[in-house]
Amino acid sequence: MNYHSYFPKSSAPVECCIVGTGAFGRSFLDQSRRTPLISARVAVDLSAETAVAALRSIGVPAGEIVLCRTEEEAAAAWAEHRFVATDNLEIVLALPFTVVVEATGHPEAGARHARLAIDAGKHVALVSKEVDSVVGPGLAARARRNNVLVTPVDGDQPSLLMGLISWAQVLGLDIIAAGKSSEYDFVFDPAKNILTSNGTSIYAPEFAAWLELGALAAPDVAAGRAQAAAALPQRTVPDLCELTLVANATGFTVDRLDLHAPIARIGEVPDFFAPVEEGGLLAHKAILDVFHCLRLPSEVSFAGGVFVTVECNDAATWAMLAEKGHVVSRSGRTAMLYLPRHLLGVEAASSVLEVGLKGVSSGAEEPKPLIDLIAHADADLPAGTLLAASGHHHSITNVSGRMVPAQAISGESPVPFYLAANRRLVRPVSAGSPILCADVEIDGSSELLSLRQEQDRIFSTTSR
Repeated sequence: MNYHSYFPKSSAPVECCIVGTGAFGRSFLDQSRRTPLISARVAVDLSAETAVAALRSIGVPAGEIVLCRTEEEAAAAWAEHRFVATDNLEIVLALPFTVVVEATGHPEAGARHARLAIDAGKHVALVSKEVDSVVGPGLAARARRNNVLVTPVDGDQPSLLMGLISWAQVLGLDIIAAGKSSEYDFVFDPAKNILTSNGTSIYAPEFAAWLELGALAAPDVAAGRAQAAAALPQRTVPDLCELTLVANATGFTVDRLDLHAPIARIGEVPDFFAPVEEGGLLAHKAILDVFHCLRLPSEVSFAGGVFVTVECNDAATWAMLAEKGHVVSRSGRTAMLYLPRHLLGVEAASSVLEVGLKGVSSGAEEPKPLIDLIAHADADLPAGTLLAASGHHHSITNVSGRMVPAQAISGESPVPFYLAANRRLVRPVSAGSPILCADVEIDGSSELLSLRQEQDRIFSTTSR
């Protein structure tokens, strides 16, 4: 796409508000200063001082920033063409910006911010996948009723993967699998027999035997590498969460509730994500999955990019493409097409421009609740346990995720992972069991619960 022609330089800038000035929010703010078609003069965070600090960190002079506590202060600062920093989204919603970029990553706060923005007639660029995984289709439906849109954002894998799937479908390619590389590579140093991922290194001499796929069977290599790397995490909830969003947007599903997640070199991906009958891992087609990018210290990364594997229906065409360097399986019957990037807030501008200038979502405008990401107990959890979501991945100790067919929530249905987050268990849960809604203390005032119940009502009368 030629964005210079798609978004004319003469267009007025899209005015937007960023909610959450962490890593993603700050990088978006910084990029907005470099993008003539975007103006981000409103920053919201838990404290107004944090929002001020974020604006200062990207070079906004202190004299151009106003810390606002009231609607009147915000309106005056806007009229003076100054930057607004606040701790309360509600006091800025009357300002004439078009898009709210919700990037808090907090399930409850994010749900509230999205609902407030939609009800105020603002488009929502929903970075917080935690919210999207629980109530994304319902928020999208609510937005349509208010003549606005909820969109995922380019720069994050879900939106990029939705776009790649759509592109492949438009071309008439037969998609076998679609997915992404995990956030952290597996880097093996054969001289030292050291395997490193996400800052953790282990001595893994047995890994060397599985370093090259060669003529070995892909399932055997996947199992061998997983065993040799067993001391390193090979499943993360954010990966499942992001693919849940893609499933609800595209109708793709999963082979395994916790994914295959093989450790694979870039050139091996079409061998792993091929049908079982062709030596791959997959029992079905239109499957979502993730791989951990295996590389040597001197080799390039997949950079958290996204991919599709497709059928090579014409042998001569794909033989030619393989000669040009495209990634084709050993059998010649499966190929991988990929985007080796995700630039977070730097790239989010394209989605903000699409929704702000064109009224188009970067994902599905009418996603459906086909998959739920649910909470699964990995150890015995006594009553009273706080399911605290913490760290960069918002993970919960002794709790993992599973992607299962969506259903309306009830006391005895599995609880969505991020609806359970930061709440206490009211009864014990045994290891190996899904955590049920009735197991968790969920206050009736929960915004996320209310929006999920609304989503269930909406889709109870429509076909999923």
